[in-house]
Amino acid sequence: MFAVLKTGGKQYRVQSGDVLRVEKLAAEAGDKVQFNDILMIGSTIGAPMVAGAGVVAEVIDSIKADKVITFHKRRRKHSSQRTRGHRQQLTLLRVTELLETGADTSNVKAAVGARLARVAEHGTAAAAAAPAKPVKKQQANTVAEAKEA
Repeated sequence: MFAVLKTGGKQYRVQSGDVLRVEKLAAEAGDKVQFNDILMIGSTIGAPMVAGAGVVAEVIDSIKADKVITFHKRRRKHSSQRTRGHRQQLTLLRVTELLETGADTSNVKAAVGARLARVAEHGTAAAAAAPAKPVKKQQANTVAEAKEA
């Protein structure tokens, strides 16, 4: 049996025992995570998601993908060139079990992206700690409004 799950803006077809690389998750090596956005499991197709289904996976490691080089060159006499590199942060997972029902009652924590976890932790605190922006005065649209001010 296989399942199609959605995480990090991508979809993955997985079976029990598969090892896959997904966008970075806020989990340590050895943790168990559960994916609840299941599009299909076995012969059950969700509309849009399968209710009560889940995929449990064990975190193996946090890794970086191969380096991707982007090079932009504009013609004529080397007037402008730019080279950039990027290594995407990934989480390596091993799928342990596919749950057709009862995923919402299991005691495994749901997988949450690193960005969502950071926003959940620091979003409101950072907003509260940030200084308030000064209010700008509106510019007068007419001469009469300018005289009143």
